[in-house]
Amino acid sequence: MPTLRINGRLMHYLDEGKGFPLLLGHSFLWNANMWRPQIDILTTQYRCIVPDLWSHGQSENLPHAPYRIPNLAHDYWALMQALDLSEFGVIGLSIGGMWGMQMALHYPEAVKAVAIIGSYVGEEPEKQHQQFNALLDTAEQFFQIPSSLQQAILPYFFSDKALNSRPEIVQPFKSLLSSYTHEQIPGLVNIGRGIFSRTSLLDRLVDLETPTLILVGEEDRSRPPSHAKKMANHMDGAELHIIPKTGHIANLESPDIVNQHLLTFLRKTLKPQIVSTQTSSNKKRFRVLA
Repeated sequence: MPTLRINGRLMHYLDEGKGFPLLLGHSFLWNANMWRPQIDILTTQYRCIVPDLWSHGQSENLPHAPYRIPNLAHDYWALMQALDLSEFGVIGLSIGGMWGMQMALHYPEAVKAVAIIGSYVGEEPEKQHQQFNALLDTAEQFFQIPSSLQQAILPYFFSDKALNSRPEIVQPFKSLLSSYTHEQIPGLVNIGRGIFSRTSLLDRLVDLETPTLILVGEEDRSRPPSHAKKMANHMDGAELHIIPKTGHIANLESPDIVNQHLLTFLRKTLKPQIVSTQTSSNKKRFRVLA
């Protein structure tokens, strides 16, 4: 993975494919590799830039200080500026959708399309706020994510069907949770606290002119369909799809459905890039990249 120093810290990111650039943001507690089923498809037509969150994957750890969604949006804007990319699309799952919407609101001239999956930009409901903070308290206390905490976390990410019959996606996540180090936990907890204490953007969505796709799993316990509908109701023309029998990490539980929605949306909203190629007769022929 390439590395750039962004706002004083080393950020690792994937950079694969060619075409119109897409910035992909992964979920809390995961890393850039979460997007592999989408990267393999999208990179046939687009350039995918997929950073690791701070204190996740290979990106540098955060200090002991609160870190909020606008901070992340600022960091990823700096990443795209460092890559000299003035226009791009954003695809974000969970926290990736939260900072992705922040970017779309702050930089409408740059963000040409935004797709969010299992995300919500309203305030955290008080009951969930308490539940999630209790989980963070446990991680902070032990400087790790013990097996008992892992069992409490899993239902927030997967449907019952996936938990019972999809070990190929559940077990790697459990292993990832076990792999977080003492050094990573404080920054991870700070990002979590930033997620759950976020300020609502719902009233600002009416001003969003960027084409927007909202996807949500029918059985998403963390960001249920009611949240997705509330966001769509605040927007003019947002496209909303509920994915049947699917939990929070819809891109892994139902990758084919998610990929098809993404490709259809991106083809409708992002301008084609026309490039020239040389024919055997030395005459130029043109083809559409994306």
